[in-house]
Parts: sequence; structure tokens; C-alpha cells
Amino acid sequence: MSNWRDIQEQATAFVHEWKDTKEERSWAQAYWYAFFQIFGIKARSLGLYEKLVKKLNGDTGRIDFFAPGKFLVEHKSQGENLDSAFLQASEYMMGLHEDERPRYIIVCDFARFRIFDLETQSEHEKEVEFTLEELSDVSNLRRFSFLMDEDVREYVPEEDISVRAVRAISELYHALHSSNYPREELAPLLTQLVFCFFADDVGIFNPNTLRRYLEENSSEDGTGIGEHVRSIFEILDTPTADRQKGMHETLAALPYVNGGLFKQQHKTIFSSRAVREMLLKCMGFNWARISPAIFGSMFQFVMDADESEKNKRHDLGAHYTSEGNILKVIEGLFLDDLKVELEKADGNHAHLESLWKKISAITLLDPACGCGNFLVVGYRELRRIELEIIKRFYSGGKLPKGVDVRNLSRLSIESVYGIEIDAFPAEVAKLSLWLMDHMMNKELGSYFGKDLRKLPLTDQPHIALGNALTMDWEAIVPKKKLSYVLGNPPFVSKQDRKEPQKEDMKTIFGDLKGSGELDYVTAWYVKAAKYMEGTDITAAFVSTNSITQGEQAGILWPELFRLGVEIHFAHRTFDWSNEAPGNAAVFCIIIGFGLFEPKERRLYEYIDPDAEPQLVKAKQINAYLVDADNVVILARRKPLSDVPRAVFGSMPNDAGQFLFEKVEEKDVFLKYEPSAEKFIRPFLSAKEYFQGKQKYCLWLKDASPAELRAMPEVMRRVENVRVHRETSSRAATRELAKTPYLFGEDRQPDTRYVLIPRVSSERRFYVPFGFFAPDYIAGDTCIVIPDASLYHLGVLESAMHMAWMRVVCGRLKSDYRYSNELVYNNFPWPEKPTAAQRKTVEDATQAVLDAREKFPDSALSDLYDPDTMPKELLEAHHTLDRAVDACYGKRSFKTEPERLEFLFGMYKKHVENEKQE
Repeated sequence: MSNWRDIQEQATAFVHEWKDTKEERSWAQAYWYAFFQIFGIKARSLGLYEKLVKKLNGDTGRIDFFAPGKFLVEHKSQGENLDSAFLQASEYMMGLHEDERPRYIIVCDFARFRIFDLETQSEHEKEVEFTLEELSDVSNLRRFSFLMDEDVREYVPEEDISVRAVRAISELYHALHSSNYPREELAPLLTQLVFCFFADDVGIFNPNTLRRYLEENSSEDGTGIGEHVRSIFEILDTPTADRQKGMHETLAALPYVNGGLFKQQHKTIFSSRAVREMLLKCMGFNWARISPAIFGSMFQFVMDADESEKNKRHDLGAHYTSEGNILKVIEGLFLDDLKVELEKADGNHAHLESLWKKISAITLLDPACGCGNFLVVGYRELRRIELEIIKRFYSGGKLPKGVDVRNLSRLSIESVYGIEIDAFPAEVAKLSLWLMDHMMNKELGSYFGKDLRKLPLTDQPHIALGNALTMDWEAIVPKKKLSYVLGNPPFVSKQDRKEPQKEDMKTIFGDLKGSGELDYVTAWYVKAAKYMEGTDITAAFVSTNSITQGEQAGILWPELFRLGVEIHFAHRTFDWSNEAPGNAAVFCIIIGFGLFEPKERRLYEYIDPDAEPQLVKAKQINAYLVDADNVVILARRKPLSDVPRAVFGSMPNDAGQFLFEKVEEKDVFLKYEPSAEKFIRPFLSAKEYFQGKQKYCLWLKDASPAELRAMPEVMRRVENVRVHRETSSRAATRELAKTPYLFGEDRQPDTRYVLIPRVSSERRFYVPFGFFAPDYIAGDTCIVIPDASLYHLGVLESAMHMAWMRVVCGRLKSDYRYSNELVYNNFPWPEKPTAAQRKTVEDATQAVLDAREKFPDSALSDLYDPDTMPKELLEAHHTLDRAVDACYGKRSFKTEPERLEFLFGMYKKHVENEKQE
């Protein structure tokens, strides 16, 4: 068996030596002579340079290097077209005798390799390309196994390798669990195995050692596979000097790992065909190419192994953030600033030294670290900044005499801290950090042409097991030592909280009024703010956007502002994603904060939740993540401005007895009770309003006792309502049983009114409101505004009010949840519009209503879908927007944030005036 660890070291040195070569004529043969030496092979034992070959057109060509029956090389100067090189090589192929024709064609331009396998059945292996810098990756080196007459290892396709590897880990979990392996030992066992999978591919072990060892030394039926795995673990935990002599050479070649990773020995022996097959399947992936974010996905999939574990994960609020979203957190927190400092320092060694000292002192804490993804990516980015500093100190990759590359890095995973409530992800977090440390050491070594490995493991990440909301963070890491708090605390809404989480909330919030309405994640904000007191620590968390909307904003942020919180940067609502297959759609925000005023405030706006953010330099970032005054909107009983009151629609509280969901239902009822027709009314709910469908209801408010008694089918329904209300656990509902023929709550206007659906899709830029006559009964999924005029409807339909609604309203999942007390009653209306301005708004409003009427076959849900909204309706809204803006004394606003800044300023002035009165 070839010593692939040595090959990898030699490849690293080769890359370093040849990285700047460009000219084919001068250097191609020397390049390939050195290349073959990576594998311990002399060129003349393989083939020959400049092999003459007769092309089909009769001309003579020269193959740059030719190994009969194996491969040929066509080499070009750097930057030349490799497609043309392949066509040239293919032409040479046709001029060779059939028994000489090779399986592989290699084209290269010093900086790129492209290998063509002319016999493989795998579409993904027929053509592969990688750079010179990527040559030392074991997966790429093994593509040249044919040089040594070894089989070429065909890796799992890499387009979805992370997803497929995660699934394989989950299947391995199932195989072990099905073999009756103790459940409590599965987490540490899988962690140890995943370390081995990585180590087998990234050069910690002699590459592909364990896979071959297990293939060759275990039976196909799985007999003895557990013993072999346990032997591997024991060797990895035994210093070389203490190992028994005479053991299998593969085991003897394994390094001493230490670090406590293999301290736990597993007494249970598993021996099954399924376990063996899944182990080998997992080892078939190229783990060197898998992102650290895989560990969160692995955890999620394994936790989903059965329904009880899935529920447990939901109870814990476990979510896994994609690497791109992790970067949004660390970039705003420290990375962007460090990169600016690096560029400013450039070649100034004093400034570079100062920056190096600064980053070597950075410590990170993730108080809900899960599998450690934030810590892993944060540590990696700090190491990359350090590597750039080192490159500026030691340009050309040359170390001064006496400087050992092993001691060059000043960063350590010892500066990384985490708290995790569940044992499995805590173990995975440690593993992730060890592996990332190895990968970054490898990057550092490669720059100097060295293959840098640090074994045994000595540095230890600090991952504490426990409930972060009840633990003393000072006991984990003294706050004077800490630089940044970051992470993705659990997303658990009020309705999903379990009893222990409710107790956690009480511990953090005490008797704070309304705290029971808050999401679980808010406790981490308060805990972090209290921990950060008296320091210059900054923090950044990913959260659901609900904590900056509706009622929650009015409860949480006054408490945070009382603690001294200042928002330094924020990402407004964006589409959260993770690395797991089938990840859920969640709309999130990122908030970076400290207890001091920052030098600048950065606000990242998203035109669409899944678009790239646009940076805005903000003067102030308020609780709604708007560049506006730091005000908090609280529910109020009456409107801020002099406008009609808005109230909920009427609630039947009828166990379905008064409502007819379909026209057919109503018609059947009237067959048996035709005299009830005068008491049938159209019934409006938000859903039917948007979809253009019609419900009906029994509206018996004006029915006399005699009329009721004369309708037996009606009385049967009334009696059902009475029983339903009398048996309720709510005293208020039982009281309603005294009038069972009436709706439980009657707020029906007796004049024309504006109807506002309480819940609407967040995809709509404009939420359609409308006028209705009083004989249309509005249900409690709607809000009604009696006596509203065309002018009032116009202002409410305008971009001005829609912008206010989007920020101030609560959310049901991601949908808008309109509130009369939060949104409508706090909305700052135009103060003194002229009669002419009001008339312009009224005309524009009527034009919007007329535009809707031009599409009688289209429901409002289609008319206001951004993908299908008719152009003339959209233009009518734009005209209305301009008319309403004029009432505010504005010609236009460039962006929605500008509108919000203006509206929050108006709101603040209204509130201050109220206080003076």
C-alpha cells in the first residue's frame, strides 16, 4: 500500500515550488519530472517525453508525455485553452495503435489539471478539473492512483456530497440502533467515527487507511467489525511508545490523537452486515470536501431518527444556520472591520504586528452553540486573517532560519467557548473545532511548502454542557477575557414553549409585564446584556423577526434599552436557510449590539427576503430595525389622529351553527326553512374575502321571539349554540348562553364601512382593503372602520400606510397580522391636508376600486399577487401613493426606509405633544 501521507507532504512541497511557473517550452518536462517524483516514480519507468505520433491528416505530432496503455499528457502554457488541448490530445489518440491507446488523458497549464477517464461509467468522473493549489487534497492526489497501478477511487458526486454524507450518517445511526447498540453511547461513538472519516481523507491519517483496513480485515457479514473499530479507537488513544509490538502495520501507523476524543472505550461489540456496509459507505465520501456546516445537518438528521427525538429537537428550539448566514453575523460583528484594518496595514510591519496581536487576543462565546458552527466559521475566518498577515510578513513562502512553522500561528481553539444543553451536539462542536484547526494548519503549512499536522491534540475548545439561561456565563469565561458573543439561540414561540422553558423565561425576566408573550430567544438577549455590563463586549444573534414586530417589540425593547443596549448593526428580514436537506423556510433577522455607542451603525436592507442585502449607514437603528428615532410602539385604545375608530368584526361563538361555508349548504337549509331567508346575510372572513368566495350566516339580531319559534330548524341550531356556550370552561362564554340566537360578539356597523383583513400574505406589497354595505356581516378575522370615507381608504391603501404596517404589525408565521390597536391607532395621518389634496386622494382611491372592477373573474388574491397584478391596477396604486405623499407635504420617497424614518419622526412628535397636553 502506498504511503499517501508522504505523498501528500511531497505534493504540498511541489505546489509551493511550481506555483509561479507559466512557460511551457522552458519548464514542462521539468514540471512533470518533479510531478512523478511526488509518487516516488521515475518518468522513464512510466513512458517517454515527446512521443512522435502520426495524425489522421498525415502530419506528425508530439505527445508531451506518453505512458502506453495508461495515460498521455498534453501540456500548455499557463492560461491557454484546455478544451483545445484536449482536442489536440484526442487527435493524437487516433494516431496510436489500439493496444497503445491510454485510458486517461491529462491536460495541464501548470496552474490547472484536467483529467479525462475514457472508460469510467460514472458521469461525475469522466472529466474532473482542479487547480495546482488543490493538488495536495487527498481526493485529487488519489485521482492519479493509476500511476502506481492502483485502482482510482471514485468519490460520491460532489454537487450534493454534504447532503448525501449527512444521510449516510443518519443511516449508520439507524444501523447501529437496530443492532441494539446502547442509545446513550451512540453520540460519542458517531463523533469518534466522523473524526476518523475526516482523518482518513484530510491527511491526519495515511489517507484511505481505515477504509482499506476495515474492508480487508472484516467479514462481509459484519463479523468482527466492532472489534476492529474498537481496536482503532484504542490505538488512537495510546501514545506510540506505549503500544504493543507486533500489531497490524496499518494500526501501528496510526498517530496518537489524545485530546480526550477517544478516551471513552465502547464495551459493546457490534457485528452486523448493515453496520459494516454503512461504515464503508460513509468512508466512500470525500470528507475533505465537506463544509463544517455538515455537522449541524448531521445532528439534525440523526436527531430525527425517530419521532420522539424529532419532537425533542423542536422542544430545544434547535435550528441550523447556513454558512452564508453565519458569515453575516461574524462579518458585522468583527470580520469586516478586521479586513479593513488588514488592507490599511498592507506592508507596514508595525501595523500588521498590532493587528496580529489584536486577533490573537480575540475570544468567542456562543451560549447556544449546538454543533459549534458559529464558532467553527468564526475561528476559521480569524485564522484566515492571520494567514494573510503571515503572508505579508513572509512573502514568497520562505521562513527565516530557526522559525518553525509549527509555532507560527498565535491563534488557538482554546480561545473558543460554547454552552450547549444537549450532549450530542456538544461533542460534535468539539470535533468540528479540532478538525477546523487541522484544516487551517494545513493551509498555513501549504504556504510554506510544509505538510503541517499537530498531533497529538493538545489545545481544547471550551464547550460547557448545560442550560445557558440558568448557568453563570462568568464561570464559563470571565467577561473581562471575552471579545464577542454570537450565535443562533433557540427559536421557540410562546405557544410552543414547554414548562422548563417557561421557568427559564421567569428566571431571566422576573416580573416584567408581558414577558409571557415573548419568544424564547429574547431571554438570550437579556442574559447577554446583563453579562456584558461594564465591558466593551459586542454580541450578535440570529433571531426570528417576530421580536422586532408587533406586541413583542413593545415588551422586549424597553427592557433592553433600560439595560443600555445600543444596536450597532442589523440585517432586516431575510430568508433563513440551513445546510440540511429539506430545510424549512424561516424569516430571520440579525441584531448586533453592545452597551456603548458605536462609531457607525450599519443596516442591511433586503428588497426581497432571499435577495442580497444592501448596506445603509444609519444614524440610529431602532427596535423595528429602522433608521429612525428610538421609539417603541405600544397598543393604544384610540387613534393617534382624528380619524374613525377601527374595531374587530363580529364573532359568532356558535360551534358552526350560524355559518354556511358553501352556497349549497345555505340552499339546502332554506329548502327545509324557507322563512329564514330574510335572516340570511353574506358573511365576510379574511380568507373568503381574498379568494372571492362567499359565505353566509344566520343573522337573527332583528328576529322577534314569534319569528324564531316559527322556524324549527333555526331553533334547533339556536339550541345547539346554547348548549355549546353553557358547557364552556370560560365564564364569559357561559354568560352568552343567555342569548343563544345572537352572535357572541356583535360589532356590526349600521353604515358603510372599510374592511381590513387581519392576516394577509407577506408577498403583497399592497394589502387590499374594501368598502362594504352594512348588510355584509364582517367576521372576527377582519377589522371594520365604520363611517370611513374614500379619503380614509386611500390613505390606508397607500405605500405610506403599508410601510408602517409592515414594520409595526405582528406576524402569523411570515404573514402580516394587522392590529387596530398597534397599527391603525398609532399610524400618523397627514396633519393638515388641503381640500384639494383630499379630493385628489379620493379620486385616486376610486380609480383603484375601478381598476379592480375591470377584472370581475379575478379574486383579490390574484389581483394583488406580485406575479399577476394587472399593470393598470399597479399604476392606479402608484398614482394614489403620490396623492397621499402630497398630503404629507412630500413629493416622493426614494426608499421605504425613508418613509419609515419620516413616519417615526411624526409619531415621536405626536407622542411628545400628547405628553405636553
